[in-house]
Amino acid sequence: MFVFLGVCICGGLGAVSRFVLDTAVKLVWKNAFPLSTLVINIIASFLAGMAGAAAASSAFPDPWHLMAVTGFLGGLSTFSTAINEVVTLGRKQRLSMAGYYLIACIIVPVICAALGWQLIA
Repeated sequence: MFVFLGVCICGGLGAVSRFVLDTAVKLVWKNAFPLSTLVINIIASFLAGMAGAAAASSAFPDPWHLMAVTGFLGGLSTFSTAINEVVTLGRKQRLSMAGYYLIACIIVPVICAALGWQLIA
């Protein structure tokens, strides 16, 4: 029950963090390129890589790993929003931007997760 409630609470905290970060980036970034979601997913991927490496070395016990990764980082990151933004850019005939954004949303978070893992491993 502790883990279940922990994942729920951490998921809520991650979602609130996403909202705050999204709002902060959008206050500064006025370009059509949806930077806020990409920044959020980069941060979440990097932290997930760090958490994965810590868990693999048994430095991060399973209950805490679930609360941090499934809960907080699951609430923070948002792949579905990124894909929706790709579709929105395409519907607005910004096809090259949609293509670049799609590539960035897939490749950059993978690189960030690997860097986060490497930092801890």
